[in-house]
Amino acid sequence: MLVNNQETMTIKARRELQLERLKWSVRHAYQQVPHYQKSFDAVGFHPRHLAGLEDIKHIPFLTKQDMRDAYPYGLFAVGLDRVVRIHSSSGTTGNATIVGYTDHDIRVFSEVVARALACYGVTRSDVVQVAYGYGLFTGGLGLHYGVERLGAMAVPMSGGNTERQLMLIRDLGTTAIACTPSYALNIADAIADRYGDYDLSNTSLRLGILGAEPWSEQMRLEIERRLGIDAYDIYGLSEVIGPGVAAECRAKSGLHIFEDHFYVEVVDPETGEVLPEGEPGEIVYTSLTKEACPVIRYRSRDITRLYRDTCECGRTLLKMEKVFGRSDDMLIVRGVNVFPSQIEAVLMEIEGTEPHYQIVLDRRDAMDEIEIRVEVNNALFCDELKGLETLKKRIVQRMKSALSLSARITLVEPLSLARSQGKAKRVVDLRRI
Repeated sequence: MLVNNQETMTIKARRELQLERLKWSVRHAYQQVPHYQKSFDAVGFHPRHLAGLEDIKHIPFLTKQDMRDAYPYGLFAVGLDRVVRIHSSSGTTGNATIVGYTDHDIRVFSEVVARALACYGVTRSDVVQVAYGYGLFTGGLGLHYGVERLGAMAVPMSGGNTERQLMLIRDLGTTAIACTPSYALNIADAIADRYGDYDLSNTSLRLGILGAEPWSEQMRLEIERRLGIDAYDIYGLSEVIGPGVAAECRAKSGLHIFEDHFYVEVVDPETGEVLPEGEPGEIVYTSLTKEACPVIRYRSRDITRLYRDTCECGRTLLKMEKVFGRSDDMLIVRGVNVFPSQIEAVLMEIEGTEPHYQIVLDRRDAMDEIEIRVEVNNALFCDELKGLETLKKRIVQRMKSALSLSARITLVEPLSLARSQGKAKRVVDLRRI
């Protein structure tokens, strides 16, 4: 599967297709889902008012809390006899968000993931090891069906069991691995810690399909260096469809959004005002082709910006920058807004640190405190105390310059911070306890 017609359309032709599909999706949601009918009516909006794409700004937002309140089937637009699969969020902070798929939705899901894989240069000859979790999480099955749709070989390994992951990479001739960026680093750690001379350069592995958590450009370079692969970002949300909403191409110059299936806006996180292309803000999604569970103006909480350029791959799709944080993950420390990705970017530039860290927030005498626990490489940790103190001072200075606040830096030995087989837990906020 190479670049297809939907990915190389003129902007005018794509907007016409989007408007046609948007009218259907908004009408479908209004007619079949009581929540949408009630929220549209509350602001005096009717689907017939949608004359152009710009009119979408008059439609109320859909939030994650709306989806939780509708648990389990309140946002379904078809009968359960047409739903062939469900996926769900973890529900650790309230009711889970339940998303349903018709047979048509599954075909679309598989198609957009297959397109993403084609962006990276995956072909029918590749062996793709899927190390995302299988089950209610969209990652495992989403990548699996996309690999099969493309015609490549899927290895349904799921997450964890790192020794077996390495064995299968070697024995099956795996050429691509799909997992979270933090788990890719765990694999690199396991190679260094358990196998010593285990060399992935002697295997067929050539690329990583990494997503499900924000990750910096510096982390990409570290993963590529340590695993000897090309690392690509895949983006998606379970509430919208799952992975495959957007993907990098081999130019690694931003993620192409598959606009024939998703209409996107960027809004001010505080006011909800639509921002022009190029301005950073919260990205908002509207599904254009989903049957079972349409999402109309879903607030993702992901912070990025949208832009257009002439990409060397030939795709004319709108691009988004790599997500650099979430509005609900933004930390406010002594009045300063801090994203974990900012801290990661600083650490990845400092020689001697490992790409594993933990942010601990506390409050003492009514004053917020931030501690950053940083793993250092084994050679430096075993070196003289003076070297560690020099490194700590350097990190303190760089953090103050980047974040405009002082942070307490604690250097810890390699492999001492908890590892995750899925999304990494970077922040411990003791202020909430």
